[in-house]
Amino acid sequence: MSNITQLIHSIPVDELTGAIAVPIYQTSTFVQEAPGVNKGYDYARSNNPTRGTLEQIVAQLEGGAEAAAFSSGLAAIDAVLKLLKSGDEIVAVDDIYGGAFRLFNKVYEKFGIKVHYVDTSDVQAVFNAITPATRLIWLETPTNPTLKISDIAAIASIAKAADCLLCVDNTFASPVLQQPLLLGADIVVHSATKYLGGHSDLIAGLVITRTKELGAEIKFYQNACGAILSPFDSFLLIRGIETVHLRVKQHCINAQAVAEYLQQHPAVDKVYYPGLSSHPGHEIAKRQAKGFGGIVSFTLKDDSEQAALAFVTGTRYFKLAESLGGIKSLLCHPATMTHKSIPDEIRRAAGVADSLIRLSVGLEEVDDLLGDLEQTLQQRVVRKVIDEQPVLVV
Repeated sequence: MSNITQLIHSIPVDELTGAIAVPIYQTSTFVQEAPGVNKGYDYARSNNPTRGTLEQIVAQLEGGAEAAAFSSGLAAIDAVLKLLKSGDEIVAVDDIYGGAFRLFNKVYEKFGIKVHYVDTSDVQAVFNAITPATRLIWLETPTNPTLKISDIAAIASIAKAADCLLCVDNTFASPVLQQPLLLGADIVVHSATKYLGGHSDLIAGLVITRTKELGAEIKFYQNACGAILSPFDSFLLIRGIETVHLRVKQHCINAQAVAEYLQQHPAVDKVYYPGLSSHPGHEIAKRQAKGFGGIVSFTLKDDSEQAALAFVTGTRYFKLAESLGGIKSLLCHPATMTHKSIPDEIRRAAGVADSLIRLSVGLEEVDDLLGDLEQTLQQRVVRKVIDEQPVLVV
């Protein structure tokens, strides 16, 4: 049975009514036959049939033992960090999502949890950063927004030898392309707002664990702290997951075309996309993933922030917005948007330049997207870069 067929048929038919779509159990509580005697549900914060079905589907998608659904990606990350205690240390990817950086440094640092940021695409750098207090290695691969690739299996071996957990934020790849638990990771997190939801109509987070024991700890924090995903959003997320394989496949096709177009454009300086053979992580990405994703980042030869801001406000089909992974193409300026919470010197050192632009390549006809990029690159703000060079006709 193919993965797509398995996914579709892992979404159960409702036993009570025969409904082919998962019902929305929009209830806060459940009637009990006697104190503690119920049908498996007592209060909707602790468990809910719609959310429970979602969690079973997601655990299967990632090849995990347990999954827990949260009200946002950051709530999911927060649940993982609650596994730690004062005095513990984290080795984290330097090119990290700004919200995760803010949570690590502004919230958990004051509780005595120290974070060492390293370039995790360099396995030796990860090894060198491990201390006796390291309890968690935190990866994004591909990273947000410079799309660095980390060798999950190699770093999993380091984590195991150091007796610490490896958590991989798999948001950019999605389980369609990459399954970190099968490569040795202990925990996977998702901002399910992105590719798993896929339609820019919900906020959700997921944690999936390799073992039931670790999953039980995450479930404890899910219930104890209460940042649960609602029944309706659980339903929406299941609906999004039903088509995730088809959507991600087309995202990859469109993004590859966009990256190749940008790579040869005279107004563009650097292009970050692991599907390009020139990308330093290309071979690792080919080995550990089934595709290269729908995100492309690049810088202009006019490397000023002003040129980047003019570009991101000049497109027609690429809409300026936070987030990514939806069917409509989006773009953002990380330095002033997604990564604004990271101090400038740390952000730049990690490769997130003032002129960097991130594209979330959607499902529009790719020729329309290339035409949109071309007309924007011809604007006056980048005119001085390309005046003396031939104009590319798309």
